[in-house]
Amino acid sequence: MHGYDIVDHDSLNPEIGSPEDFDRFVTTLHEHGMGLILDIVPNHMGVMGSDNSWWLDVLENGQSSVYAGFFDIDWHPLKDELHGKVLIPVLHDHYGAVLESGELKLVFHHERGEFDVSYRNHRFPVDPREYPRILQHCTDALAARLGAQNPDLLEFQSLITAFGHLPGRREASSDRIAERNRDKEIDKRRLVALCARSQEIATCILGAVELINGTPADPASFEELHELIKAQTFRLANWRVASDDINYRRFFDTNDLAGIRVENETVFQATHRLVLGLMADGKVDGLRIDHPDGLYNPRQYFERLNSSIALAAKNSGNRSHYVVIEKILTGAERLPAEWPVCGTTGYDFANLVNGVFVEPSAAMSLDRTYRTFIDDEIDIDDLAYRCRKLIIRVALVSELNVLANQIAKIALSKRHTCDFTLNSLRDALTEVVASFPVYRTYVTPSGVSDKDVRYIRSALASAKWRSPAADASIFDFVGEVLLTRIAEGQDPAYQNAVTTFAMKFQQFTSPVMAKGLEDTAFYRYNRLVSLNDVGGDLHRFGTTTPEFHLANEERLRSWPHTMLATSTHDSKRSEDVRCRINVLSEIAGEWKARVREWKRVNRNHRRIVNNKPAPSPNDEYLLYQTLVGAWPSEPLNDTDDSFCERIENYMLKAIREAKEHTSWINRNTEYETAVSSFVRTLLNPGAEDRFLDDFVPFQRRVARIGLWNSLSQTLLKLTCPGVPDIYQGNDLWDFSLVDPDNRRPVDYIHRQQMFESIRVWGNDPDALSIGRLVETPEDSRLKLYLIWRTLCLRQQQPDLFQEGEYLPLAVEGAKAKHVVAFARKSGTTKALVVVPRLVAGLLNDIDLPPIGPRIWDDTHVLLPFRSCSEKCRNAFTGEVLDLQKTDECAKIGVSRALAEFPVALCLLD
Repeated sequence: MHGYDIVDHDSLNPEIGSPEDFDRFVTTLHEHGMGLILDIVPNHMGVMGSDNSWWLDVLENGQSSVYAGFFDIDWHPLKDELHGKVLIPVLHDHYGAVLESGELKLVFHHERGEFDVSYRNHRFPVDPREYPRILQHCTDALAARLGAQNPDLLEFQSLITAFGHLPGRREASSDRIAERNRDKEIDKRRLVALCARSQEIATCILGAVELINGTPADPASFEELHELIKAQTFRLANWRVASDDINYRRFFDTNDLAGIRVENETVFQATHRLVLGLMADGKVDGLRIDHPDGLYNPRQYFERLNSSIALAAKNSGNRSHYVVIEKILTGAERLPAEWPVCGTTGYDFANLVNGVFVEPSAAMSLDRTYRTFIDDEIDIDDLAYRCRKLIIRVALVSELNVLANQIAKIALSKRHTCDFTLNSLRDALTEVVASFPVYRTYVTPSGVSDKDVRYIRSALASAKWRSPAADASIFDFVGEVLLTRIAEGQDPAYQNAVTTFAMKFQQFTSPVMAKGLEDTAFYRYNRLVSLNDVGGDLHRFGTTTPEFHLANEERLRSWPHTMLATSTHDSKRSEDVRCRINVLSEIAGEWKARVREWKRVNRNHRRIVNNKPAPSPNDEYLLYQTLVGAWPSEPLNDTDDSFCERIENYMLKAIREAKEHTSWINRNTEYETAVSSFVRTLLNPGAEDRFLDDFVPFQRRVARIGLWNSLSQTLLKLTCPGVPDIYQGNDLWDFSLVDPDNRRPVDYIHRQQMFESIRVWGNDPDALSIGRLVETPEDSRLKLYLIWRTLCLRQQQPDLFQEGEYLPLAVEGAKAKHVVAFARKSGTTKALVVVPRLVAGLLNDIDLPPIGPRIWDDTHVLLPFRSCSEKCRNAFTGEVLDLQKTDECAKIGVSRALAEFPVALCLLD
């Protein structure tokens, strides 16, 4: 498929390959016992350019397009000039300047009998009913040249009349729409035939086009082209106009991606025909649904999808399929149990397991260090509120205007609410959305859940408290509409208006939360940036072992086949970068001393921009954590500038996303240049460099500890309840940052070679080979070996890991807080998982792997199995380990489980 910018749901992306290529790919997967999960985007399509036939039809025919209902367009926006039109914010400059520069061109396609307005790579079809404006230029000249009774001239004149009498673009009746769409194509074909047989007519039309296109040296010559463009469905505008006036729903604030109304059964079928066919044919085994919170009615969509898949499977005899959704859960939010999906794509697990390697007791210490460094105090709730409000104001105000217009009409229709003005309602909506505690609610015509009532009331209470509005009753009105209670007992039209508004409102809060929190606040609040990832909660600092176990038990009960992720294409930092930065929570005192020193020694590298240091203390603090997390395992090469370039590009993206000193739409080049210079000065030092001399040894120590934590995290992902997901390249250590850094090409040949070197001995491991892996963990073989051996065991024991019980295990002894242990049990088969956590505090400056009695002393894991073997086999070392048995349970020493390898996965029969 085409991904985010899909333009044709019935074809594969030819840039990737042909249908034959796809079939060969699927066949190869099946030969290797593998399947295919397809990532689909049901919520929007790529528009602009000249490829989306549905969108082009809408631009040509307006509300009379057969595809007008496919897109989420507000045909009656606040601005009268946009009624019945679609704002297209694509121009690089103001409309008038672009027009008079000659960059907007009228084009005649004689082979199709169509006229377009072209701009760079964009095509905007002219309404056929407006063709007479162009063709009439030719009537007198052709009459003089061909004669008044010439058959071709008569046909030409007939065509002008036919085009002019087409039903208009705003026709509502199905018969008139069908008439327009039928006749315009007939008339176009007549024009094609006429031009083919009459060169005089074809040439004359081209001459008329040239005349209308004007001359850049003569601004008045563009008047006719301007009037022609004004008469179209599309209103061409400068790209900056989008945030205020755009009247089609977008994917976030991306003008090139237009929302589609997949809640419409016709749209659903048209957009899923190919996908369902591939599933029926057994070529696709599952779906990953992108951005479900952008859907008008997610539950309806999932139910429709589920029933369609079931029907396809029944007709083909194919087995059931796997569907997960990219739902971002915040705080204590849970996936609605009634949704017919297998679970999420794993951001909830990524944040949960990442927190296991953060020292919760360090929150206050790191908070003081951060406040001191930036000389400021940040209130998290206020920051999130301000960032959401900023996004509404600078990126999504047009979507807010659509909502304000809708609720204003609701208010005007009743005498008790008609005094609420459009402006006051817009302000109230802004406050409510900026205060929303979750990505969205799921109000439907069937009602409002108790938890959604709580979320809405929470937002209303916060909005009331923050708002300067003199009349707070407006929030009561907004609340009654959002809860749909105001519609009770009212006429059907009023009920429909209220419910429609409440459901449209939900589509708005989600992008505001995503852009405001993930893409703004997470780049402003830099206390410990490993916690700032998709689905992260800035209030939460770490995960305790009991919390981790409780979440795993709940997942097994409710969503046993949900995905478990640790890195994705949208991660702000890779799993291994986060594990390095997490270490700072364990050495908070040393981190405080180091950043204070680095700030001092690098003070001369800063510049002054607008009377303030550049980079700002906050951005500098982010940079130091980023360097700790992303620093290469191998020494920097003086001739290779790639790492410096990556960090520089990352910092530019980070400061633009933060939107404090610069942004994507208003670049502060002076500040950006200062930040780039600071990065390059730090990473390309002269002969003497106090920063790197101090930083590199500190980073090496943190990096080594981070590897042990990351190894533990990997095993947890592969053995906890759920379906583990390994993002491309993360089968080895990966120190990538946010996209595009995490979407660099993966060296699969290198991975294949490394795997082959391990497989030679890996099926029958010996102490010497294991020892070499552990002695040189930086070369990635250790992680690859762990993944391979664990997946082999999962393949051998599918029931154990797919359906097996999850049993948290107690740990006793001096180092108990540094262990996470649990068992998986299916019938008589049991697996024991033991991993270290918070390794910096465990090792206490000893540069050793976390293995053996010197590290673990008398720490034991208790196994609540009375009837089990007295031995277990370690999947990584091949060792057979003895269990110590008592009357009530068995136990195993952590020093034995982790005698040779830093984590343990043992099978008990």
